[in-house]
Amino acid sequence: MKNERRRAIALGFFDGVHIGHAALLTKVKERAAQLQLDSAVLSFDVHPDTLVFGKEVPLINSAPEREEIIRRLFGIEEVIFLHFNRTLMKMPWEEFIRSAVDELNIAAVVVGHDFSFGYRGEGTPERLRSWCEKEGIACDVIPAVCLDGELVSSTAIREMIASGDMDRARRFLGHPYSLSDVVRSGFHLGRKLGSPTINMRFASGVVIPKHGVYATEVYLDDGTAYRAVTNVGVRPTVSEGETVSVESHLLDFEGDLYGHHARVEFRHFQREEQRFDSYSDLSQQIILDREETRRWFAENSI
Repeated sequence: MKNERRRAIALGFFDGVHIGHAALLTKVKERAAQLQLDSAVLSFDVHPDTLVFGKEVPLINSAPEREEIIRRLFGIEEVIFLHFNRTLMKMPWEEFIRSAVDELNIAAVVVGHDFSFGYRGEGTPERLRSWCEKEGIACDVIPAVCLDGELVSSTAIREMIASGDMDRARRFLGHPYSLSDVVRSGFHLGRKLGSPTINMRFASGVVIPKHGVYATEVYLDDGTAYRAVTNVGVRPTVSEGETVSVESHLLDFEGDLYGHHARVEFRHFQREEQRFDSYSDLSQQIILDREETRRWFAENSI
């Protein structure tokens, strides 16, 4: 049975939710207000290239993180994920859009200039626009967005993150690159060194930032925010493993956050991860990292 709520929907994968995606999300909000519709996003849980080309695509964000960013920054009312499987991959484009329109009661569609869908990607923005016109559905195709003479793309931003260039990634994203996770119990080493940490992990399948120390901001689930020193890496001084951990030393914070949800926003790469000869040397470096973080925030408006 058709859903009674009428929707304006932005179609896309939205990895990173960058400034190109922002143009789509802003337009879908405008259409929703203009036509008195609910604003929504229709996306996929896994990247289509994983099946279409048989290759893993390291993502900027997990699906829950994408949804959180879309809702928090753009006020989109609903984010709908479809499971991308072989049935969807082989579905003719007209069948896909017809089923989506009927099931979700879509009255307006917004896509990017390079959006393609349906079997072999035969559903192009031009075909979608023509189809919508015949069906009496509003359709907007958003042109490419460029910054510094470069096309804004998730692929380019992934490379920035992997190289630790968080300053440039933030400009292309339109917001800081972030990690959201539940605070995990770690080895409690930070507390022993006099600098309590919160421990987090990247979701499976996402791009891992360059290993090293970053100036960050940590937002807690109670709405409070703290500046922090965050280490991304394998903790070579205290561990022989290869598991990548994210340890954040919150400045001016005392307390226990295990089990709480937190978001770490990466602002600036400070130095590469390194192995120290002793815990004492590591503790001294943490003090220096905290001082450098305070200095960076004092010199940079955010």
